[in-house]
Amino acid sequence: MGEISRQEKKRSFSKRMILSALLILVAIPLTIYIGWNISERQFYITSLLIIVYTMIPFFLVFEKRKPQAKELVVIAVMCAIAVVSRAAFIWLPHFKPMTAIIIITGVALGAEAGFLTGAMTGFVSNFIFGQGPWTPWQMFAFGIAGFLAGLCYRCGILKKKRVSLCVFGGVCVMLIVGPLLDTCSLFFASSEVTKESALAIYATGLPVNAVHAVATIVTLALFSGPLLEKLDRVKMKYGMMEE
Repeated sequence: MGEISRQEKKRSFSKRMILSALLILVAIPLTIYIGWNISERQFYITSLLIIVYTMIPFFLVFEKRKPQAKELVVIAVMCAIAVVSRAAFIWLPHFKPMTAIIIITGVALGAEAGFLTGAMTGFVSNFIFGQGPWTPWQMFAFGIAGFLAGLCYRCGILKKKRVSLCVFGGVCVMLIVGPLLDTCSLFFASSEVTKESALAIYATGLPVNAVHAVATIVTLALFSGPLLEKLDRVKMKYGMMEE
């Protein structure tokens, strides 16, 4: 019976992850692309659609039971911490500790919760930094960091160790989050996308991404241990996010 139960959970996980991947990697980029081409001024609608897409796989975690308020509160708290961590360094351009908080959330609470935290953090924090056509791109980029962190941890690729988390955070920012944000800048700043304009934008973005990566690595090195320990203790005490 135990083996059958584990196999059922594995199948359920696979179906949910397939849906999550389709929504996050296909539906959200397609929505951003369509919204961008229809009108740059429709970024609020695009942002809200991204939030809706994100909530679907997240709530599928609770397909066999109702979500508990304390589980949603933990997500809200992690979003708040991420927003505050970005706002606290508004005086230091491109230094964004928030990505580290999003990665920690993905590792501790799962890929879906990680993406939701990243997307919500990008949306909410831009009420401080300024909403615009770039908001959906930022929501997607930050959300991907949380989703990949949760997925890699679930697959055993990422460990709850400082070095592993720091390496993942630095690589994720330099190769995924940063280039996604640079792609937004490319479409936003260039009337016509050419090889030369793309190279110029991505080259200009390298120092910016490097600062962002340093912020992520430093934050993970200093706070990943205490935060993960606290989140694990809360999960164990209240039986949260169990599938």
